[in-house]
Amino acid sequence: MATHKLLLAGGDGIGPEVMGEVKRLIDWMNKHGLGRFETEEALVGGCSIDAHGVPATDETVAKASAADAVLFGAAGGPKWDNVAFDVRPEAGILRLRKDLALFANIRPAICYPALADSSSLKREAIDGLDIIILRELTGGVYFGEPKTITDLGNGQKRAVDTQVYDTYEIERIGRVGFELARKRRNKVTSTEKRNVMKTGVLWNEVMRDVHKREFPDVELEHQLADALGMQLVRNPKQFDVIVADNLFGDMLSDVAAMLTGSLGMLPSASLGDIDPKTKKRKALYEPVHGSAPDIAGKGIANPIAMISSFAMALRYSFDMLKEADLIDAAIAATLAKGLRTADIAAPGTKTIGTSEMGDAVLKEMEALAA
Repeated sequence: MATHKLLLAGGDGIGPEVMGEVKRLIDWMNKHGLGRFETEEALVGGCSIDAHGVPATDETVAKASAADAVLFGAAGGPKWDNVAFDVRPEAGILRLRKDLALFANIRPAICYPALADSSSLKREAIDGLDIIILRELTGGVYFGEPKTITDLGNGQKRAVDTQVYDTYEIERIGRVGFELARKRRNKVTSTEKRNVMKTGVLWNEVMRDVHKREFPDVELEHQLADALGMQLVRNPKQFDVIVADNLFGDMLSDVAAMLTGSLGMLPSASLGDIDPKTKKRKALYEPVHGSAPDIAGKGIANPIAMISSFAMALRYSFDMLKEADLIDAAIAATLAKGLRTADIAAPGTKTIGTSEMGDAVLKEMEALAA
């Protein structure tokens, strides 16, 4: 059995609390022979600023690069509101994404049956939802140059952000999308604004070329991003894997997340390219929720998104599909028994704390594994 090296960075706010439940899960899996993991810990975010003056040290980045996968909790909080912009807590996770070249952001939107009534949509529209928004993470308007604000005089200013994409950037995110679809329901929806944006024209052209050349067995459809946003709240279950650029992927993934009824329930993965020698890729996994400083230290945070992020690591970094499915099934079984943390509590359910939720998931894993 291979040994997998994990770097754990709990970060700020509720990050260390929810990461604690993943540590317990890792220990349980090691003990029961369901995996072999070696872990190391590091500071990223405001905690690193307090300790080292920067949100991520060179040593931490080196450890992240050497690990088989990185698990991250959350960054930020009002304590660091007045630090310089380039050393804010969030800059730590941004540096890890940049230095590890993590270009593919996978955001699942999954609706557990027990939580279907928590969505703003009708149960029949959302029950059984299981889609992925695949967002290109290192290009586009967020990184394009020039990016300026110019004083024009007379009280006027001009702001410029530049949307830039090269063929190879679209090809590599497209390949990830098609590969994901092959392991799911074999359908990709590519989205852009080719009707008004030249980058959209190129995006559409390259996605068609990659599909025809390398993935003709996968169904491919194209939708304009604004129309797709409408379809997400009209009939979300029509989709499987949605591939989008940085800007549209950012917006659409938040829309998709809220379809499930709780932003705090969802994990994410950020993946790099496959190394031609090792056949492995750099990867970082983190919950979508933030640091929630208002509830930090109270033992009431929901650890499910962090646990699900670890399940994504098993699935996408280690090809441990059976074990990932086991975790997902344990979470579903826990929720089906009416156990809830405060953020997802509803009439008729039992509200429990962070460690109790971790206990409940472990208990279900033990029962399912037996």
